[in-house]
Amino acid sequence: MSRVLIADDEDSMRTLVARAIAMDGHDIVTAQDGAEALDILTRENGAFDLLLTDIQMPIMDGIALALSAARDFPDLTILLMTGFAHQRERASNLSAIAHDVITKPFSVADIRTAVADALASKAAKA
Repeated sequence: MSRVLIADDEDSMRTLVARAIAMDGHDIVTAQDGAEALDILTRENGAFDLLLTDIQMPIMDGIALALSAARDFPDLTILLMTGFAHQRERASNLSAIAHDVITKPFSVADIRTAVADALASKAAKA
């Protein structure tokens, strides 16, 4: 079982993603924005296998969160989500630290597959 931290400011999306990923037996922790997610990561000393974060959020966006998380917890796998094409372009510069960017809207199967692929890549690196 993997530990996954989900950061998304939309309650419905956060709940959907958490439920979808929990179907595969993962331990899920959620955050309402990047600042809360970074607080959780810091408090738990990066004890997560995957950070799944929306790019566009208030307070701290997903790109700032990904940059901070990659700096402080280099073994953490990062998967980004976005519903905006221009945000996907911003994230393309993060290929060195982010496993992939999944575009919203996505199906439950799509997000489960994306998470499985990201976690498999982490296992392959170990």
